[in-house]
Amino acid sequence: MTATRVRYFAAAAEAAGVDSEERGERSLAELRAAVMAEHPALADILPRCAVMVDGVRRDDDHALDDAQLIDVLPPFAGG
Repeated sequence: MTATRVRYFAAAAEAAGVDSEERGERSLAELRAAVMAEHPALADILPRCAVMVDGVRRDDDHALDDAQLIDVLPPFAGG
């Protein structure tokens, strides 16, 4: 399995301390647990974020075996 690029935006990037990173977790549940353990400030915001896997929003424990790109998008204000 190849690494998956995870991109963090806005408040999620601020909480993670990075704009992006390469990850190797095999499911979204594993990814969520690992990034919150490594970036504790994400624990407050990650549950409210939209998570896109290769452009498709996922709220389930989706397998990441073939995923290329994951975007973590916090709620945006405005309208």
